[in-house]
Amino acid sequence: MDLQGGRAYPLGAEFDGAGTNFALFSEVAEKVELCLVDDDGAERRMALPEVDGSVWHGYLPGVGPGQRYGYRVHGPFDPANGLRCNPAKLLLDPYAKAVDGQIDGDPSLCGHRMDDPGVADDRDSLGHGMLGVVTDPGSFDWAGDRPPQRSYHESVIYEAHVKGMTRLHPDVPEELRGTYAGMAHPAVVAHLVDLGVTAVELMPVHQFTQDGFLVDRGLSNYWGYNTIGYFAPHNAYAATGTRGQQVDEFKSMVKALHAAGLEVILDVVYNHTAEGNEQGPTLSYRGIDNRSYYRLVDDDPSHYFDTTGTGNSLLMRHPHVLQMIMDSLRYWVTEMHVDGFRFDLAATLLRQFHEVDRLSAFLDIVQQDPVIGAVKLIAEPWDIGDDGYQVGNFPALWSEWNGKYRDNVRGFWRGDQGTLGEFAARITGSPDLYQHDSRRPRASINFVTAHDGFTLRDLVSYEQRYNDANGEDGADGESNNRSFNCGAEGPTDDPGIRELRLRQHRNILTTLLISQGVPMIAHGDETGRTQGGNNNVYCQDNETAWMHWDLDDDQRQLRDFTAHLLRLRHEHPALRRRRFLHGPSDTTPAERADIAWLRPDAQLMNQEDWQRGDAHALTVYLGGDSDIERSEPNATPDDSFLLLFNAYHQPVEFRLPAEDFGQKWTTLVDTAEPLATEAGATASDTTLTLPAHSLRILQSPRTT
Repeated sequence: MDLQGGRAYPLGAEFDGAGTNFALFSEVAEKVELCLVDDDGAERRMALPEVDGSVWHGYLPGVGPGQRYGYRVHGPFDPANGLRCNPAKLLLDPYAKAVDGQIDGDPSLCGHRMDDPGVADDRDSLGHGMLGVVTDPGSFDWAGDRPPQRSYHESVIYEAHVKGMTRLHPDVPEELRGTYAGMAHPAVVAHLVDLGVTAVELMPVHQFTQDGFLVDRGLSNYWGYNTIGYFAPHNAYAATGTRGQQVDEFKSMVKALHAAGLEVILDVVYNHTAEGNEQGPTLSYRGIDNRSYYRLVDDDPSHYFDTTGTGNSLLMRHPHVLQMIMDSLRYWVTEMHVDGFRFDLAATLLRQFHEVDRLSAFLDIVQQDPVIGAVKLIAEPWDIGDDGYQVGNFPALWSEWNGKYRDNVRGFWRGDQGTLGEFAARITGSPDLYQHDSRRPRASINFVTAHDGFTLRDLVSYEQRYNDANGEDGADGESNNRSFNCGAEGPTDDPGIRELRLRQHRNILTTLLISQGVPMIAHGDETGRTQGGNNNVYCQDNETAWMHWDLDDDQRQLRDFTAHLLRLRHEHPALRRRRFLHGPSDTTPAERADIAWLRPDAQLMNQEDWQRGDAHALTVYLGGDSDIERSEPNATPDDSFLLLFNAYHQPVEFRLPAEDFGQKWTTLVDTAEPLATEAGATASDTTLTLPAHSLRILQSPRTT
């Protein structure tokens, strides 16, 4: 079996039906060996015969899908100058489409001697790391697959974890729980469809590693923000096998979700890799070309420049790093049919040097790419580096996790002083953040809870974190959760406290799902999922983090309440507009505006009202048949709505506005009486008293 010259592109292992072309980028390599590993662990080494433009390549006839392989890169080992080649380490192909195995923490995975970091460790890592697997890209039948292509303003995102979502589902067969096949099971899909969400945002499914320090404590990397392979679906989530079967299983999941009208968005981690800092293992990139892949400290390249808190950051100004990221994104769209991406710590991707730069090469090439520019792009617009908080600063093509929405909605419902003005901006799509840049409400991904932090149930039930199980003496995660004034800490049998917590839970869900912008629900918040006060379950691959499906009456009512809210959102364009709302002006009377802000006594808010620190109640009028709405593409007139918010700890009397705003008002949602709102109740009086900590939505039918 002799290697032929082959081609320098595409990178990775490409099967053509008769053999496989292997191509690997390295600027510093002096020789690259392709290593084929048999089922019994026997290794065959062959030097790649050609190199063009720093891409080493060769073609091997007769080698096809299922073959395991890796690379050994010969070159300089000089950590003081950022060079860490070590042919004793069997390296994973960065472009591997499937990965077999997992690292086991063996000391041989370290590229340097622990007693002398300047000297290479010569122990062979074969058998202790991960191997690439040759795949057949044409083996899957995509016939009939139709991406839903939901508009942003019609979208509701559901953040989910493949394993956590399905591991305990009683209707999913045991052998499929915690897998891509489990995620595609009709019972799981039915829950999502019945709930009314339109997109599933999957927490990391790129191949990731298990951290040795977690394994030593009996824990694991549950969340998966520790990527090692940007082209391979994580093999531990596959029910069918890890010799390429995981690729087809992932595709089957996407196809099943598409068939149900659900988009698939991937949470991707292109800001760092699993190799960590200079003390970390040599698994792939570090041993292939450390200086090209990673940002090193300028005056000490033996160390890594880290804006992610994970030990390293990818070098976003290097053309081959940018190429790898773009090749990966295109692969997941064209070959795996996903519908978009959420970019973890996206501010790091904009750092070509030290500062966050809106003119970065990464943003430029995404903007120009006809494949990537056509799917949903969502930034987590911050990192931990200098000037890393970039909410509102991404370009028009992007949407952003709106951290200010999260913080202010929490503050408003806690009853914090001086939150009313910002609350008004947040529920109307945050025009103060996005409108100045000609962006639309779709730029704001609204959320109150996500994987990182408390669940919504725990948010209103705990003031302190309870993270002792993580083995860090309770010091990890968000330091505290300011009180929602819901009574005792943690579980309680007190019916009054339980009801107040449920009401606050409903308040936040309702606010989220009637706000302009794109709402995102964290999986399990619709059923009151708890993590027992642990607000950092990144290492808890157990029932603490998994979603439970054995619901009590309160949880079933909460699920039905959430579905009711989503039906309202989907049925009424006034609750999900494409453009920012316009209030009353000198030429537009309040009753003909898109929106009007009223005090509880039904008088228009003035500047003094907005500035009152003790104001915790507000009426919002949404006009459904305004001239602005009629001018929008494909828009039809809608009913008008009153949104009555009372975040005060006492009941507040609200007066309904004059008849010009609406002739007849019907209650659609009452967070204080959730079971009484399904059929609606007509407001026959001119005043309504809202209990403490409650929200009510009233509807008036359009008159034309």
